[in-house]
Amino acid sequence: MKFKALILAAGKGTRMKSKYPKVIHKVCGKEMINHIICASKNAGVDDIITILGHEAELVKEKLPKDTLIAMQQEQLGTGHAVMMAKEYISDEDTVLILCGDTPLIKEETLKNLFDYHNKNNYHVTVLTTTIENPNGYGRIIRDENSDLLKIVEQKDATEEEKLTKEINSGIYCFNGKSLKESLDLIDNNNAQKEYYLTDTIKIIREKGNKVGAYNGSTIEELMGVNSRIELSKAENIMKLRINESHMINGVTIIDTNSTYIETDVIIGNDTIIYPNVMLRGNTQIGCDCVIGQNSNILDSKIGNSTSIESSTLVESIVGENTNIGPYAYLRPNSDIGNNVKIGDFVEVKNAKIEDNSKASHLSYIGDAHVGKDVNIGCGVVFVNYDGKNKYKSVVKNGAFIGSNSNLVAPVTVEENGYVATGSTITKNVPNGALAVAREKQVVKEDWVYRKRIKDKN
Repeated sequence: MKFKALILAAGKGTRMKSKYPKVIHKVCGKEMINHIICASKNAGVDDIITILGHEAELVKEKLPKDTLIAMQQEQLGTGHAVMMAKEYISDEDTVLILCGDTPLIKEETLKNLFDYHNKNNYHVTVLTTTIENPNGYGRIIRDENSDLLKIVEQKDATEEEKLTKEINSGIYCFNGKSLKESLDLIDNNNAQKEYYLTDTIKIIREKGNKVGAYNGSTIEELMGVNSRIELSKAENIMKLRINESHMINGVTIIDTNSTYIETDVIIGNDTIIYPNVMLRGNTQIGCDCVIGQNSNILDSKIGNSTSIESSTLVESIVGENTNIGPYAYLRPNSDIGNNVKIGDFVEVKNAKIEDNSKASHLSYIGDAHVGKDVNIGCGVVFVNYDGKNKYKSVVKNGAFIGSNSNLVAPVTVEENGYVATGSTITKNVPNGALAVAREKQVVKEDWVYRKRIKDKN
């Protein structure tokens, strides 16, 4: 027996007013459909089958490589969508059916649904919830044994049935054999001429099989995203959920409302996150770090006890006990060591800076390898581009690069080399040598006064 999940993702999502399929719009950095896939896998699902239709290729590009695909060329209802995946369903399978636009469903809820379904030997179990105002939802009607009798849509419900506050989620758990047999028997004799998955419940029950309803969700989890407004609501719910999970694990978040952390970010305990921080992608932050206000970190790894103050990091690595910022910019492939200082308005790109070095302010370090215990003064520029090609500069251990200097690549400053302030270095600097590359200062007395007299005449 296998647990399988079928995700219905073939619709257009016209209310999103988008050229992209609805299910690949992101919530906290991850496509809606991938939230559902992650929740399913974490709940114990073995195989994921997605039913695609509208702009299928765009959706495929976003799915994990091991996802199975079924195609629904015409959107003829939920039952018809599941029919398209029958080839993937075995009689012994337990099959979970979800919608691709419900990104807030929790793995714990799905696992509990599985357990309830199998423990009670149901052939189909519907996930439900109870709300105070069920207007517009399909009602769950139970029999005398509290098993599911039927699902009644609002427009078809009697006045007594409308009083029921337990509603259908649109999420189901099926016995594989019963699902396939019932799909063969549903028809489209209705006003919409569509095949409804809910019709399988009546068919399974009429065959004498047990049909259940598991009231184990919240209305928040079941929220479908059909518009940009609902997308924003889902984003806010997910954002708070993520922030709270980090706080439970020992992270201090000063202001949860202004802190944006995406789903795959990892943060160590005793780290403090200040307001207006964005942590995105596959970012990993160690323990005892301080992430200062207005910092934006994407796909980067930060070691323990490091401080990032009001800075931007993209696809970079930062070691331990290092200070970055304020207003620093680490561009892709920056590799910063331990006990390093990268100060205000310093930009680093495609460069490795080893332990105990510092560039305290107003410098550009691009396409470089900077060794240990190096000092890079204010206003230093690593000149790496000649208009056609980029070249690398190497500054070895213990070197000193004076303020307002230019290193014109390719060039190497050997160990303990010293570049005098204001120099433009185009040739290698030997070990322990001083390099001075600037004109001798010339002072012309009374030059300004003479110029003024000349300008008047």
